[in-house]
Amino acid sequence: MGLSASPGFMQGKYAWLKLLLITAIVLLNGYAIVLMYAGGEYAFALLTLVVVSTGVYVFLSKKMYAHRYIFPGIAGMVVFIIFPLAYTIGIAFTNYSGTNLLSLERVEQLHTQKTYMAKGGSFNFQLHQESEGKYVLALSQDDKLFVTRPVEVVSNADVRARKLTLKTKRIKLHEVDALPATDKAPIKEIISHRQFFNSILLVTPDEHELVMNGLRKFSAMKPLFTRLEDGVVLKESGAILPGPSILRNNQTGELMLPNMETGFYQYIDGDGQFVGSRLAPGFTVSVGWKNFERVATDKGIKEPFIEIFIWTVIFASASVAFTLAIGMVLACLIQWEELKGRAIYRVVLILPYAIPAFISILVFKGLFNQNFGEINEILNGLFGIKPDWFTDPVMAKSMILIVNTWLGYPYMMILCLGMLKSIPEDLYEASAMDGAGPINNFFNITVPLLMKPLTPLLVASFAFNFNNFVLIQLLTNGGPDIIGASTPAGTTDLLVSYTYRIAFQGDGGQDYGLASAIATLIFLVVGALALINLKLTKADKAA
Repeated sequence: MGLSASPGFMQGKYAWLKLLLITAIVLLNGYAIVLMYAGGEYAFALLTLVVVSTGVYVFLSKKMYAHRYIFPGIAGMVVFIIFPLAYTIGIAFTNYSGTNLLSLERVEQLHTQKTYMAKGGSFNFQLHQESEGKYVLALSQDDKLFVTRPVEVVSNADVRARKLTLKTKRIKLHEVDALPATDKAPIKEIISHRQFFNSILLVTPDEHELVMNGLRKFSAMKPLFTRLEDGVVLKESGAILPGPSILRNNQTGELMLPNMETGFYQYIDGDGQFVGSRLAPGFTVSVGWKNFERVATDKGIKEPFIEIFIWTVIFASASVAFTLAIGMVLACLIQWEELKGRAIYRVVLILPYAIPAFISILVFKGLFNQNFGEINEILNGLFGIKPDWFTDPVMAKSMILIVNTWLGYPYMMILCLGMLKSIPEDLYEASAMDGAGPINNFFNITVPLLMKPLTPLLVASFAFNFNNFVLIQLLTNGGPDIIGASTPAGTTDLLVSYTYRIAFQGDGGQDYGLASAIATLIFLVVGALALINLKLTKADKAA
């Protein structure tokens, strides 16, 4: 009689553990969803809710028992592929950028927190201890001196320990002829009571209100903007503008409204028309197809985009061709029985694949240095030339192809080494009887028999090189730059590095919306190329 338990027994025995684990996951993710929703990250909150809810249903329902084994893979695909793609496409239809990161509500809050120096000016501030827990605040401006009565001051530590909520307190100032005789308190004393000082208003005899404006300053600071909750009537047209997004400049009396087309607050005239410059920071709004229209119509974007797209296709195709040719030839040579020390050659030739790519790239960057690199030293000594590898577009592209071929040929060689073993030796023997040599065998037998199984891997290699960001970023950073481009663009940029530079290296603020539009186009182009390749190779029919 066996000791193994039945599945039903095991399920009942550990049911409490399963329920406990699922409960912990639900509580943890529920808390995360609440935090994300409160922080305005609605898309991420919805994604977490859908994935966790689906997971709980799959793992608790008997009907979905078979699906629980594939659910982790599907969930990973949704979280790391489908959602980022959908999120990127969504950003492509907005003005999301380094200057338009926030929501309208957050921008309003930031504007209403701005202050300006009102009538009354700024005063130097000193603190004098009168007795235990009581201080005199002394202010000076030119020849004017003001002091307060002894004030009971609360320390920051007491505020935290007693969880106090400090309410704004008005304290009168009195003009005096001399400062208090007690010693001036050190700066650390002010710092230890700063929360209290930030909560008080000092009122001068002229009724000017002063607030703390630095550790040694009290100034007549007023809010620069006021939100008009009830709206306002325009002076010239008499039209009524409803609140609450209207802001009034307390210095000039001018009115501002959020421009929902540009994503910035702008001043308006008496007719309610936008005038003047935009007020940073901006907020995120939907712009429809404008980012895609910029790619199609803006000369400073369209021409670099087309040039970079053509170079990307050439780079990916040439990289596959060069690495395949070298890898296949080397694989055939290593398989040659007459070659002595084949094992040593195999190890040496695979080394470029074993060394981390970024190390090899940085080594080559030094070797190709135009002034001190060993490659230019050799070329100068032999032929008297020193190519401009990093400043001439043709030489820079040639350098990239050389480096990428060096990094990629071991992969192709390994693939071909494995596939060569599947070719029957009888074919070569029959060919030798017909008088064919090694070269004829290579082109008439080896290449045709290797190309069919290699084709799907070549398509994958093309897709990898199409998005080979690391090589470009570390070797040339896209340079040399394309003259006349309105966005950061280089002659050696691939579409992926071009998108990265627009998103994170823009001079006028990172343009995430435009970068997302280009990323969407890249996805469509790569998808179309993959489908074309599948059709041409009939891989879809074979599947």
